[in-house]
Amino acid sequence: MATVTSTRPYHIIIFGASGFTGQFVVEEVARSAFEGPSGSLKWALAGRSRQRLEGVLNQAAETLRKPELRTEVEIIVADVSQADSLAIMCQQGLVVLNCVGPYRFYGEPVVKACIENGAHCVDICGEPQFLERMQLEYHSRAMDSGVYVIGSCGFDSIPADMGILYTKNQFKGTLTAVESFLTIHTGPEGGCAHDGTWQSAIYGFADSGSLRKLRKKFGHQPLPVVGATVKKRGSLFFSKEIDQYAIPFMGSDPSVVRRSQRFLYEGHQELPVRSNTTTHLYCLTGCLRSVTQRCHIVFPEFFSFGVFTKAGPSRKQMEGTSFSLTFFGEGYAEGLDPSQGRPNARICTQIHGAEPGYVATPVAMVQAAITVLNEPQFLPIKGGVYSPGAAFARTTLIDRLNRHGLVFSVKRF
Repeated sequence: MATVTSTRPYHIIIFGASGFTGQFVVEEVARSAFEGPSGSLKWALAGRSRQRLEGVLNQAAETLRKPELRTEVEIIVADVSQADSLAIMCQQGLVVLNCVGPYRFYGEPVVKACIENGAHCVDICGEPQFLERMQLEYHSRAMDSGVYVIGSCGFDSIPADMGILYTKNQFKGTLTAVESFLTIHTGPEGGCAHDGTWQSAIYGFADSGSLRKLRKKFGHQPLPVVGATVKKRGSLFFSKEIDQYAIPFMGSDPSVVRRSQRFLYEGHQELPVRSNTTTHLYCLTGCLRSVTQRCHIVFPEFFSFGVFTKAGPSRKQMEGTSFSLTFFGEGYAEGLDPSQGRPNARICTQIHGAEPGYVATPVAMVQAAITVLNEPQFLPIKGGVYSPGAAFARTTLIDRLNRHGLVFSVKRF
């Protein structure tokens, strides 16, 4: 089993670069190339079709007005169904950015190839079952190889995970609980997302039973509970904090945050912060489930009321869209015993950024990879399969995100 070595032709390889999200990751890597080790990032594109990858390079060169991309960036032909091609790809790079989803179908061969061939793996998966299964089955092997496999490094779930760590670091005392609210702001053109994201969500929602069985295999002990009980929210509720009705955010955030908080408690003895970002999983049973699931996949625009489309958003729609993620935290002021009495201190923080799916996600993914390259001394001591908060808690990732338009701020204490 190979271990990571710096004597490779590329710092970063973007696998699935010709996909809808992948093309925006390509543009973001090109913008950030000066941030690589020693001020220069060596990178390549990878995927099944050389012709399509060349098209992506041409588009990026035109969009960014960087004609040199057409000749300076190499192309690697690799197919997720061909293990040999994945091995050859992984042997050439330090970090593989995996943009090929849904990950439940296509993600594992890439994780396996990265571990066996000594390349770190960063993905933008929002599928809890895949993320947790990779940790269960590959964590030890990744540690032995010194390979970092870091999932959910896009809008799912860097803002939520790193936002709680930021709130904890800004809190003057002991933070015990956080409630967060996501707002998507769209311009006159409206907004939507590509149906690849929709497919990942549908498959994830329909498999809650398997996820519960998977979690039992970890054998985790319950984390300590300190402070007031966090409210359990229904499928629709009115929030006094934001003076609006809200619904639970359906994604990987709750799973990812719990994994990070467990890692920080078990590995660093940090009191875990509880969050009520409970996901309500959409699940049907029997043949009705399979038929309905298929209809959702074939007709994403109809079943998502236009939020997800096969064409994806236009660049004009992206330019008019942004998000804010607001965190309301509570805990105990400095000098008070968290095991005594009710919480007596509060904080409100916020992350504001551009369009989440195809602007903020590439920024988060690329900055996660650059952090792996530039700050290995601040990552967990050994390799392994980690959530973003577990991997990047000691790094400058938040500062890097701030410089790239994902702005973390304290709104009030």
